[in-house]
Amino acid sequence: MTPGRPRARTGRPTASWQPARIPDGKRLLVATDHGSPVTVPADSFASTERSGGWGSYAEVFSRFNSAALRALDVQLEVASNANGMVVKLVPGERAGATPLRSGLTGQVTGGLVVKPRFGWAGVGQILHETGWHAAPEFLDLPMVPGSARQVPPWVLAGPVLARLQSLLRSISPGYRQAEEVLLKPRGRIIWTRYLGHSLVRGAWHHLPCRFPDLATDPLLRRHIRWALERLHRDLLGAGGSDPVALSLAALAIRLIQSLADVTPLMPRREELDQRVTGSRILGEALRRGIEAIAWIVDERGLGGGNERDGLAWVLPLDKLWENYVESVYRQEAANTGGEVRVGRLGETVFPLNWSDSTHRTLGHLVPDLVVRGGRSVNVVDAKYKSHLAEMDDAGWQRFKEEARDAHRADLHQILAYASLYEAKQVTATLVYPLRDSTYSVLRERHHERSFAELLHGGRRVRLELRGLPFGVRHGSWE
Repeated sequence: MTPGRPRARTGRPTASWQPARIPDGKRLLVATDHGSPVTVPADSFASTERSGGWGSYAEVFSRFNSAALRALDVQLEVASNANGMVVKLVPGERAGATPLRSGLTGQVTGGLVVKPRFGWAGVGQILHETGWHAAPEFLDLPMVPGSARQVPPWVLAGPVLARLQSLLRSISPGYRQAEEVLLKPRGRIIWTRYLGHSLVRGAWHHLPCRFPDLATDPLLRRHIRWALERLHRDLLGAGGSDPVALSLAALAIRLIQSLADVTPLMPRREELDQRVTGSRILGEALRRGIEAIAWIVDERGLGGGNERDGLAWVLPLDKLWENYVESVYRQEAANTGGEVRVGRLGETVFPLNWSDSTHRTLGHLVPDLVVRGGRSVNVVDAKYKSHLAEMDDAGWQRFKEEARDAHRADLHQILAYASLYEAKQVTATLVYPLRDSTYSVLRERHHERSFAELLHGGRRVRLELRGLPFGVRHGSWE
């Protein structure tokens, strides 16, 4: 039965989703991107016989988990105190989940979830607005204990729906055996049905025929429909009034409606494996789509159902921020008639031709965005950092030295980009993320943008620092 369409909602959407309790028996550590280090408890990931510290198990724990932590941009630090060795995990600029192996047994005894510091709602809105171009990527790692209900259901269901949508667009036609009553013979006449039905009723010209008919793979379409209905049910059940979950549930309904000619059928795991291994040449969309269906069959916590363990995944938040800034500037350029060129598409690449090949540590310069309008050029670089908010709250004098150096590096980089362009007015813009509350305060003070004029050798460049609310453009989500 096709699930009903989500009811229309009015007013400001709120996110009712809340994380579930972490299951007993295995330890799930939770951190925030660019946040404080998380201490790894030795009693969960080393010998239970040791009353304090890690001893030699710290090095083994590091070796067992180095690849998983590297994928999540997490640094492992080992220090010592009065109780012995201490292991800490320092989160970087990626959100995600990864399993953690014991330094004693090498088995998965816990996991790590890194949350976005600007909140899940902002991430969800950006993914929704940008079409899931920077969606979470799944890692070829074991399941992460307790992680399935620690993140909103759409974090994993969103990219899976995107895979199924691509799969529907790409599945190749195949042959099926069709049976129809025709006026002219086609294929084989089914004589038993002809004698028992058509002839005895005097409809001698009605010929029941069986013939091969070219159509998209009906069995795979049935499997896709089953997967979509399962995701739809879980998104509505676990997502509550979460606006991103509801939008994905609506997408699932639209895809289900495109499969109205087939009935849902849960595939067997071996059937899916045969599809992958039985073809030497398998398209990327087909492979990824079948893999997604297999995850749902295996109950990998994709829709936020009752499963507790979830897939390992990673989301580069700096790339997500770049995509969002690009969408903002594209909309602004559409309103002013400007032209936007994008670095990720290879449209702003400037090769560097080094005289000495041994110095080719950097082969090219690639600004994130270049916006041309009339006789002006705006070179834009999106930075997933909180420099602008920190400078406003703490002031430059109390700005951490490390943050000062990073900010100076950002300025030098954008000015190097600006030097590549000739125009009557050249603007070099650094765009930083802000919380919606901080953005509102800065906008009231007219501080969401700051400018400086640089004049050197007759060349004038306008330097701009700009803050944008993370994931909030039209209204705001909780």
